[in-house]
Amino acid sequence: MTSASANTKREKKVFNTEDDVAKAMAQYTFNLSKKFCKERGYFTIVLSGGDLVLWLKKLLVPEYAETEWSKWHVFWVDERVAPLDDTENSNYKQTLDSFLSKVPIPTSNIYAIDQDCAALGDAKGAAIHYEECIKKLVNQNIIRTYKSSGFPQFDLQLLGMGPDGHMASLFPGHYQIKEKANLVTYITNSPKLPPKRITFTLPVINCASYNLMAVCGEAQANAVAKVFKDDFSLPSARLTADTQAIWYLDKAAASKLPECL
Repeated sequence: MTSASANTKREKKVFNTEDDVAKAMAQYTFNLSKKFCKERGYFTIVLSGGDLVLWLKKLLVPEYAETEWSKWHVFWVDERVAPLDDTENSNYKQTLDSFLSKVPIPTSNIYAIDQDCAALGDAKGAAIHYEECIKKLVNQNIIRTYKSSGFPQFDLQLLGMGPDGHMASLFPGHYQIKEKANLVTYITNSPKLPPKRITFTLPVINCASYNLMAVCGEAQANAVAKVFKDDFSLPSARLTADTQAIWYLDKAAASKLPECL
C-alpha cells in the first residue's frame, strides 16, 4: 500500500473556511458513528492531535445529541511520549480536556498510551504496549481485521498533515514510513518536537474503512499541491483507505491546487 491508488481513489472537498471544515468533519463523523453503531454495535475512531482536537468540539451541539457515545472506542494514530497529564505535549490530555471530558464515552473505551512508559519517556515500550492493546481488542472483535492481511481495521481515522507532508508521526525521510511488520512503531528523533513519539504504521493507517484528512491554512498549501501531484516522498500522499480516503481542505490549504483538480 504505497500509493493513493492502492485501494481507493483520493477524493477532496474544498470549503470556504476552517470553521466550515470543522463542521463538515463533525457531520461526517456523526454519520459514520450512526452507521457502525447500527451495523456492529461499536464505533472505532482514531484521532490525531493539533487543531483537530479543537475541531472535535463541533460534535458538542444539539444536532448530534443522538450520538451513541457509549459505543465509541477511541484511539490515537500517534502520540507524544509524555506524561498523560502534560497539557503541552500529550494528545490524550489535550483531547480529554477539550472534548472527551464533555461526552459520556466510558473511560474504559478510551485507549491512551501506557501511563508508566509515558512518564518514563520509553517510546519503544509505549509502542509495544499500544500494539498489544490493539491486538487484544481485535481478539475481542471490537476492532475488525482487514480482509486476509490480519491488520486491524478501524472504522474512521481523523487525520491531519504538517507543512512538510507528514501524517501521524510518519515523517519524510525517516524509516518509520517503511515499517510493514508492526502495527505500531516509534521514533526518538522526530523533526517536530517533542522528539519521542509512537505512531501507527502505514499499513494500519491505510487499512481503515474511512480516512478523513482535514487540512487548513496557507502554510499547508505547498504540501497539499505535492500530494495531489502524487509526490510519494510525502507520507500524506500515501494515504488511502478501504472504502473512502477523503481530504477536507479550506480555500487557503487548497490555494495552490490546479483548478482542474
